[in-house]
Amino acid sequence: MISGLPWQAGIMLGVTGYIAVRYGLGWCMSTFGGPESQALGSALTDGAYAPIAWLLLGACWVAALVSFLDNRRRKHLLGAQNGLTALSAMDWREFEMLIRRAFRLQGYSVREAGLVDTDSGVDLILCKDGQTTLVQCRQWRTRLVDVKLVREMYGLQVHHHADAVKIIAIGNYTDDAQRFVNGKPIELICGSALLAMVRENPQPASIL
Repeated sequence: MISGLPWQAGIMLGVTGYIAVRYGLGWCMSTFGGPESQALGSALTDGAYAPIAWLLLGACWVAALVSFLDNRRRKHLLGAQNGLTALSAMDWREFEMLIRRAFRLQGYSVREAGLVDTDSGVDLILCKDGQTTLVQCRQWRTRLVDVKLVREMYGLQVHHHADAVKIIAIGNYTDDAQRFVNGKPIELICGSALLAMVRENPQPASIL
């Protein structure tokens, strides 16, 4: 199929096909054929096959557009995959530092949980506009973050009277975990959303 070709090839094929059908076919028949073919060729040269030529051009260009969009999607997925691989290969301290810098760029005041003697389930404490957010970082890629961990973070939020919770994961979350956060001030960040957040940081972004 044309959509399986590079999009540039689809555009060129459409232009070539249009010229061949619109002008080339009639010219060949009127030049090299017999009297009947020459008469038919003259009719074709006058535009009898113009609708078919335009239809061929449009079909090729639509296929080229499909190829272009598919190519962009594959590049995006590949870039995301490579970025997540780089994050999972980092030392956990480097990963946490990356997240800390990303939140600071968003205007948060960031404290390490260990420095304020809070529960070990919290890695960072964010403050912004008078609100406090607890953050937990999970550098897992092959494991799903389950609802148990999310419930624990919700309990910590209530215990510390925090305003919100953010859980950072390289991988994904179970369906139960995603359902649990509905209506609660808990944000689950992972995958492409995580990459978009850290790539706003001009220093660590070079590793992705």
